[in-house]
Amino acid sequence: MSHAPSTLSVTPPHLHYTCPEGATVKLVCGQRGAVLHPTDVLKRSWLFTPHSDQHCKGREGPRHIILGSHSHGNHSLPPGLHFGSAEYNFWVILQNVTHADQGRYCCVVLELEVEHKHVSPVQRTHSHVILHVTPRRNGSQDCTVWDPTPPGGSVPVALAISACILALLTLPLILMLVYKQRHNGESSRRAQELVRMDSEAHGHENPVFLRGSPQIKTRTVSQIMTRQSSETGRHLLSEPGTPLSPPAHGDVFFPIEDTIFESPDFLQV
Repeated sequence: MSHAPSTLSVTPPHLHYTCPEGATVKLVCGQRGAVLHPTDVLKRSWLFTPHSDQHCKGREGPRHIILGSHSHGNHSLPPGLHFGSAEYNFWVILQNVTHADQGRYCCVVLELEVEHKHVSPVQRTHSHVILHVTPRRNGSQDCTVWDPTPPGGSVPVALAISACILALLTLPLILMLVYKQRHNGESSRRAQELVRMDSEAHGHENPVFLRGSPQIKTRTVSQIMTRQSSETGRHLLSEPGTPLSPPAHGDVFFPIEDTIFESPDFLQV
């Protein structure tokens, strides 16, 4: 066979056919491209294997015909088996399908060069379709077709679904990172609070606590009314000569009308 680049291609419109028992199905393959030489001959064939996951091998065709021993003329084929072709398509028709018809059907296009009654293959291309046969049912006997590969219009939808799935898978990781960050922040604030409370307990922030607990001094009313000097040695405002002190003669600091009677119960505060 020549190693020239292939100019032919075969593509089925549908990859999977599902038919109930007793139905009639038409398996189709599309042909594209042109022959390398105008005088070459194209030969279209169908091969069959009952194993859907295996390649077609040998010369066995649909319903166990052997390619080469039967021509594709419909008059020499088993009942219920027909082949046909058009300019861009070729097909095989199976009538009254059974479970024995289930499997892989390979559509093959072979370009042959004919020279002085000598035939030599130039290029070969092929593809396949899968036939599924289900139990017989009442009602409609129509076959259905489907393709596992999504059409181009659904690709964005598939990408969006994939993105959503990825986001759901990474969400726990994001939540864990946020939780750790907040936990570290809470731990830092708690540590600072403990340090501040410890400092307050030792009086580091309040000088009053440097010399122990404060002592509350109690004074009687007479002691309050008696002029006392401040503990720091400074003059009290009530002493004579200090700014804003009451006059030395005349009215006293406490008016006479507000005389406080000392009683044993009132003297102790």
